[in-house]
Amino acid sequence: MSQNNIFDSFEEVRQLISEYSIEDLQYKMVHNQDFILIDIREDHEWLTGHIPSAIHLKRGNLTTEISQIVPDKNQEIILYCAIGFRSALSALELENIGYTNVYSLYGGIIRWDDLGLTVEMPLSNVK
Repeated sequence: MSQNNIFDSFEEVRQLISEYSIEDLQYKMVHNQDFILIDIREDHEWLTGHIPSAIHLKRGNLTTEISQIVPDKNQEIILYCAIGFRSALSALELENIGYTNVYSLYGGIIRWDDLGLTVEMPLSNVK
């Protein structure tokens, strides 16, 4: 697949899902709004640091394990990855299994880190 096809696919997926900006997420965090932030990156990526309050559930396990973490399909869920492509795909997958309030974080942790925002290191073993 060429790079143009990958970009086109990403843009197509973005049209099908809802996204939050980094600023949207910061607002929600500062105002203690009710949401669940899920880092869907791979284990080795999680070990390099994560956005504060995030829980780790790698993309490969997301659809099979999400109901254990988020049993309420109306709960607001914000997914993120490195730049937003995998989280956009994952948001679509969760919507396809009945979750109604799912968002992808546009720009992912790379944008978060580029803005100089806090990145936490995991305190315990990876799930």
